[in-house]
Amino acid sequence: MPWYLYLALKQLFPSGKIISFFTVVSACGVTLGVALLIIVQSVMNGFGEELRSKIVDTGGHIRLVMADGDVMYDFRELTERLEEFEEVKAATPYAEGIVMVQSDRRPALPAVRGIDPLREGEVIAIEEYIVGADFDDLYDDGVFISSGLAAAVGARIGSVIDVYTPLMLERITRDEVLLPRELEVVGIFETGWHQVDESTMVVTLRLMQDLFGLGSGAQGITVRLHEGHDVDVVTAMLNREIGGDVRAVSWMDLNRDFLWILQLEKNVLFFLLIFIVVVAAFAITSSLLITVVRKTKEIGLLGALGGRPGQIASCFCFQGFFIGVAGTLLGIVSAVILLHFRNDIIYAFASLTQSEEALRRYYEFAYIPLHYAMRDFIVIITCSIIISTLAGMIPALRAARLKPTEAFRNE
Repeated sequence: MPWYLYLALKQLFPSGKIISFFTVVSACGVTLGVALLIIVQSVMNGFGEELRSKIVDTGGHIRLVMADGDVMYDFRELTERLEEFEEVKAATPYAEGIVMVQSDRRPALPAVRGIDPLREGEVIAIEEYIVGADFDDLYDDGVFISSGLAAAVGARIGSVIDVYTPLMLERITRDEVLLPRELEVVGIFETGWHQVDESTMVVTLRLMQDLFGLGSGAQGITVRLHEGHDVDVVTAMLNREIGGDVRAVSWMDLNRDFLWILQLEKNVLFFLLIFIVVVAAFAITSSLLITVVRKTKEIGLLGALGGRPGQIASCFCFQGFFIGVAGTLLGIVSAVILLHFRNDIIYAFASLTQSEEALRRYYEFAYIPLHYAMRDFIVIITCSIIISTLAGMIPALRAARLKPTEAFRNE
């Protein structure tokens, strides 16, 4: 072992002690920063994965729409053609819009989606979120409503709601009158995603065609892919193969702004929390500078015995590197342990503060999701070790610049 590395270890682990107090304090700062970074990034990844999963479950992987926004009348032939591609698991037509509903004089403006009950379950997994019903119960005068909408209008299974559509306003301009459509609530669903659960209705495609005057057409086709296929690659392939007036759009393109905000939040949190490691690095620098000042004569003696400036500097840089490695490893272990018991910790805190109902009401998930990303681990480990090593650079440069004659004259 080179002599300068040996001296660095002797500084970290002095004779008669297991480890120096300065090493423990410095490593704890790095440990805290790394643990918080991993916890926050992993939880943010978990929320992101949950939201992405909800988007796919309620909207499919790819949507095919008319490029000019017109109604799609040949959707049956196009659906059969789509299912011939080996990447496509299933496809189903849909129609969407905004309506006004009223129940017990309580109005709301939900989004409504028209589906083919015989095919929808193969593409969108919304059936598993329906309470007390399934797609077989949906008929042309029935409706599934989200839990938030049910609470807003005071509806429950068996209730009758009145539905008003923009088509009614259009007919009024032609001195025609359309009465509101009375629909029976045959099921209530709750996906756990606030955007869907707040105000959404699901009806049959035939009813949607009547409500919006679509004739025998649909607004598009929802496609679900087999596992393992890249959505962007398949989307580009469908645009090449089908072409014409039809355009394929992936779920990531449809939700690009939302996904960008999620990534921005994660990056901002990383940027803020990395300063904990930077603060720990200043503690390392301060401790090593004190060591340089206290051992000025010893450093001068090393120079007089033939130690080169680079070797003397390496002694202090290695101490920063070792503290960074030790603190990073302890931070990873601490983060994994805390994340393993994350839900128990949150439930215990909520119980003490009597905020269980607030957690269920205002947050979209009843538990804290988690997803480890190797890229995050690599970035966090690399940054923490580099910052800790650089923390030893200032003391190392100061020690390397000491001349033996000046060091021996030091009082």
